[in-house]
Amino acid sequence: MTFMGVTSSTPLLLFLVVGCLFFGSFWRAGLMAALGCLLFYLINRGLILGRLPLLGPHDTLLFFGMSATLMGFICSYYPVVRDKRWFTIVVGFFAGSVTVAAVMFKPLNMPLPQILDTLWFELHVVVAFFGYALFAIGAIASVAYLRTGIRGYLDLLYKAALVGWTFFSVSMISGGIWGYYAWGTYWLWTPKELWTSILWLFYALLLHIKLKGPRWDAVFAWLGIAGLFVMLFTYLGVSLLMKSSHSF
Repeated sequence: MTFMGVTSSTPLLLFLVVGCLFFGSFWRAGLMAALGCLLFYLINRGLILGRLPLLGPHDTLLFFGMSATLMGFICSYYPVVRDKRWFTIVVGFFAGSVTVAAVMFKPLNMPLPQILDTLWFELHVVVAFFGYALFAIGAIASVAYLRTGIRGYLDLLYKAALVGWTFFSVSMISGGIWGYYAWGTYWLWTPKELWTSILWLFYALLLHIKLKGPRWDAVFAWLGIAGLFVMLFTYLGVSLLMKSSHSF
C-alpha cells in the first residue's frame, strides 16, 4: 500500500522520530531521543547498504533533519536561548518537517555509483548539511532578534553563520577535489555549482555586514532570514527544478 510515497515498509522508527520532534521538543530530551533514533536508522541503513546513506531525497533529507537536530541541540546551550523552551520547539518543528518530507520519498537502495565512490564525495555531502543546519539555526535567531531586539540573538546568528560557512567552505573544497577525480576538473558550469558559489558568497557578505557595527544590525538579521531561502533553493530548488550533475 502506498500513499504519497509512504509505504507499509516505511520504518516505524521514522514515525517515532517525527513524534519526538513535533511533540517532544518541548524538552532537550525530546531532541536527544529523535537524534538517537535518526542516527540508529541511518547507521543501520548504511550497514545494510555498505555505504553512507547519502543518495536521493529520502536519505539526504533525513541527514539534513538529523543535522538540524544535532546543531539545534548544541546551540540550545548558548546563553541567550539556554532557558528558552521555544527554541527547541522551533528546531523540532523544522527538523520534523524535513523528516516528514523525507518519508514522502522512496529510499534508493542502489550501490554507490563508481563516480561517487570516494571519501571526497562523502565528506563533501556531510559537511554541507552541517553548514545548512547552522544556516537554519541562524535564521531562527534572526527572527528572534527582529521580534525582541535582544542582541544576544545576533551573536548566535553570527556564530552559527561563521561555523556554518566554515563547514560549507570545507564542502566546496572537498567537492572540487571530488569533481577533479570524477570529471577531470575542479569546476563545472552547472546550476548546482553556480548556486553553491552564490550561497557561499552570500554568507561571506553576511559575515562582513556584522563587522560594520550596530547600525547594520537589522540588515544583518534580515540577511540571516534570506539566507535560509537561498540555502533551501541551493539544496532543493536546483535538484528539483534544474538539470545538474547534483540532481536527485
